[in-house]
Amino acid sequence: MKILVGYDGTNAAKEALRLARRHAKAFQAKVHVVTSMISGKETRQDEISRAEGELTYAQSFCKAEGIDCETHLLIRGMEAGEDLVTFAKENDIDEIVVGVKRRSRVGKILLGSTAQYVIVKSHCPVLSVK
Repeated sequence: MKILVGYDGTNAAKEALRLARRHAKAFQAKVHVVTSMISGKETRQDEISRAEGELTYAQSFCKAEGIDCETHLLIRGMEAGEDLVTFAKENDIDEIVVGVKRRSRVGKILLGSTAQYVIVKSHCPVLSVK
């Protein structure tokens, strides 16, 4: 089994990582921790370094419990939701875990929702965590 975690270092993402780690232990699964950066070629080096640091933390968090874990920093110019769904299809992911942030209805309309996109477009089950 393969579990994908959409990870950006926020508290919601850390909760998603905790749940993915529990599921990985229960199902002897491999965890793929994915950070998507929309900026494409214009992404600044300090942003990339911060994202890499967050991914290093996530990998050590999983490995501390003996969970097989790979990290992926995607800079393909896609919106985060689209990037996660595409990665999941490309890698035959069995389950996606995403953290959700509280937003007003207007906030969701104006800013969109990565989790909402993943839930609607994914080919596999999606767990959302607050």
